[in-house]
Amino acid sequence: MDNSDLEKRITRLEDIEAIKQLKARYCAACDDNHNPEKLASLFATDGIWEGEGIGRYQGHAAIRTLFEGSRAAVSFSQHNVMNPIIEIDGDRAKGHWYFFAPFTFRDGNRQIWSAARYDDDYVKIDGEWKFQHLRVFTRMFAPYETGWAKKES
Repeated sequence: MDNSDLEKRITRLEDIEAIKQLKARYCAACDDNHNPEKLASLFATDGIWEGEGIGRYQGHAAIRTLFEGSRAAVSFSQHNVMNPIIEIDGDRAKGHWYFFAPFTFRDGNRQIWSAARYDDDYVKIDGEWKFQHLRVFTRMFAPYETGWAKKES
C-alpha cells in the first residue's frame, strides 16, 4: 500500500467519525430544549429537514421555525441513535441510523416512546460536514402507559 492509498483510507475514516460527531451534536441540540440556533447551524444553508407526518423544512429560517415549535411542544427528550451505516463519496455522504427516544409533551404532560429511521445526506463545506437532507421515517410512536404492541382480546 502506498502513502496515497493510506491517506485516502485515513480521510475516509476521519470523515465517517466527523459525521458521527455531527449526528451526536444534532441529538445533543435536540435534547437541549430543541435549540433552534444550534440545530439550524448543523445544516447546509439550503439544507432540508423532512419528517414523515411532520413536514419538509428547507433553509436555516425554516429549520429554526420547526425547532421553535418543537421547543414549545416538548418538555423532555432523550435522542439515542445507533447502528450507523455511512457511505462516503468525496465531499458527499449518505447515512442510515436507527433512533429510539422517550419524549414528554407539554400538553397533558404526555409521555411517548418513539422509534424511527434516519436517512441522511451530508455535504462537506469548507472542510466541515453538514446535513444536506435529513429524513425521519417513524417506525413507532406510542404512549408510555400502554406501549406499542397491540393487545390480544
